[in-house]
Amino acid sequence: MSMNDPLGDMLTRIRNAQMRGKSTVRSPASKLRAWVLDVLTAEGYIRGYEPVTSALGHPELEISLKYASGEPAIRELKRVSKPGRRVYTGSKEIPMVRNGLGVSVVSTPKGVMSDAAARAANVGGEVLCRVF
Repeated sequence: MSMNDPLGDMLTRIRNAQMRGKSTVRSPASKLRAWVLDVLTAEGYIRGYEPVTSALGHPELEISLKYASGEPAIRELKRVSKPGRRVYTGSKEIPMVRNGLGVSVVSTPKGVMSDAAARAANVGGEVLCRVF
């Protein structure tokens, strides 16, 4: 079955796994998903991830979720730019999430990075998702 929004699917898998209190969750592998997971790891929202192979031989990413005193580290995980409506922004207009307490993940010409890193590099791009 074809998937219209692979990144949105991964974010939903993470949200669902955290609601159930799971320690890990698997998602089909892709470069964009790995780059977004790199940003989430660097910002401290997940423990990390590693590439694995499914029983059928398909590449997957096993994501280790992070909890603080029983509560998920991620309170809100929302897809901003969707296949039907892409959201692009300049470096000066990158939205702050909860007055800087959260992170926007931005796909720029210099790679996928957090909103703070994009502002520091003075580049804009597509706002992929918001994390708080």
